[in-house]
Amino acid sequence: MAAPLVLLALSALGAAALALLWRRGARAARGARRVCVAVLGDLGRSPRVQYHALALARHGRRVALLGFLQSRPHQDVLQNARIQLVPVAEFRGLPALPTLLQYVVKVLVQAVQLLYTMLNIEQPSYILLQNPPGLPSIAVAWVACLFWRSKLIIDWHNYGYTVMGLRHGRNHPLVQIAKWYEKLFGRLADYNLCVTNAMREDLWLNCGIRAVTLYDRPASYFKETPLELQHHLYLKLAKDYEPFKPRTESVGSGAERSAFTEVDEKTRHVLKPSGRPALLISSTSWTEDEDFSVLLKALEAYERYIDEGAELPSLVCVITGKGPLKDYYNGLINKLHLKHIQICTPWLEAEDYPLLLGSADLGVCLHKSSSGLDLPMKVVDMFGCCLPVCAIHFECLHELVKHDENGLIFRDWNELAEQLKMLFLGFPTLEGKLHSFRENLRACKQLRWDESWDQTVLPLFGQND
Repeated sequence: MAAPLVLLALSALGAAALALLWRRGARAARGARRVCVAVLGDLGRSPRVQYHALALARHGRRVALLGFLQSRPHQDVLQNARIQLVPVAEFRGLPALPTLLQYVVKVLVQAVQLLYTMLNIEQPSYILLQNPPGLPSIAVAWVACLFWRSKLIIDWHNYGYTVMGLRHGRNHPLVQIAKWYEKLFGRLADYNLCVTNAMREDLWLNCGIRAVTLYDRPASYFKETPLELQHHLYLKLAKDYEPFKPRTESVGSGAERSAFTEVDEKTRHVLKPSGRPALLISSTSWTEDEDFSVLLKALEAYERYIDEGAELPSLVCVITGKGPLKDYYNGLINKLHLKHIQICTPWLEAEDYPLLLGSADLGVCLHKSSSGLDLPMKVVDMFGCCLPVCAIHFECLHELVKHDENGLIFRDWNELAEQLKMLFLGFPTLEGKLHSFRENLRACKQLRWDESWDQTVLPLFGQND
C-alpha cells in the first residue's frame, strides 16, 4: 500500500518539475559557481553541512545553505557574505491520523516544500545533499537537478532506513520501503561522498554506488582552550548553571572564582586549584541510538567508589545537545541522589561548545551507529580539542578511536565505570593514562576539515561550474 503511494508522490514531483520547466523554458547553462548545500534537518545541528558551505565559500562559490532553522548556525556561517541561509518550513505531523498515513502525508508535504524551495533559489551548478534524511530529499534534489541541469552530490552521513529501524524495527514495511528508495535514488547521483571506508565498501557491494570517503574532521576552532578563555567561559556558564559556581565563598572581596578556576589576587593570573572537580562532557542528540542510562549507571558506580574510600575527584558531568529524549533522561537525572557528582544538560551557543570541549578533562561518547558504518562527529570534535574519550563499542569505531592510544572503548556501564575510576585516580596529576592520551592527541597533528575537503571534494567541482 505504502510503496505505490510513495511512487505516486515521486511521479507527481517529476510531473510538477517538468511543467515548471516547460513554462519557464530550458536553461542554456548551469548557474556558474553557485552551489546549493541542503539537509532536510536543523542547520544549526548539522555541522558537516555547515563545513561544506564554508569550504565552498572559501573557494569563491556562492552557496545557498538550505534546511530547517531551529538552532542558530555557527557565527562563521552567519557572517559569510557568500552564504545565503534558505529556510525550509518544518512539517510537524498530524497526530490524529494512523501512523502509515501520517508518514505518507509527511513525505508528500515535505517533498512539495523542499521542491518549491529548491526551484526558487538562484540556479546552482551543483546540489550537495546530506543523507539522512533521504526520504523525500534525494528524489526531490534529483528532480531539482533535472530542472536546473545541475549535478547531484550525495553525502552519505549514514543510512536513513537504519535510523528508522531504531524506532520501527528493521523488518517494518516503512523501513523496507526506505531501504529500497535509498538504493534506487542513491544510484542517480553524479557523485557520492561517505564518512568511513566501511560505508564506502557497503555502498558499492550492496547498492552499486561508488563513493569517496570524506572523514569527518574538526574545524579549526576545535582546539585546546587557553586558561583565560576557560575562566571567562566558566564564569559565563555559572550565571545559569549551578555546577559551574565555586564550591565555597570567596575569601577576598576581589577574588574571581568558578568551580574550576580562580584569579590570583596578587598576580591576576588564572589558576586551576588543586581540589577542583573533574569536568566530564558528553554531547548528544538525545535519540534512540544513544542509551544514556549507561552513563548514569556508570556515574552511580563512580559515586560508590568515592564512598568506599577511593581517592577520586568529584565530577561535573555536562551533557549538551537537544533531542526528543532529553526530557525523559532529565527525569532520570532528577531521581538520582548524588553527593559527589553534579550533572547539567545545557544547550550551548555554537561558539561556546568548542570552548567547553577544549576545557574539559574527559569526553564520553554513547553513539552506537544505527548502521554500524558511520562515526560520531562529537568524538572528532573532542579529538580536535585534544580531549581524550571513552566511547561505546560498535563495528567500525576503530577507524577513529584507537583503544589505549587516544582513548578507551567500553561495552557496558560497568566497564565505563572502571575506566572512569582508572583515569581519574590521583586527579589532577600529570601522570597516568589520561595525561598520556592527551599527549598522544597533541602529537598526532590530525588533518583538519579544510585540508581534507580540499584534497577529497574540491576536485569534484569543475573550475567554471
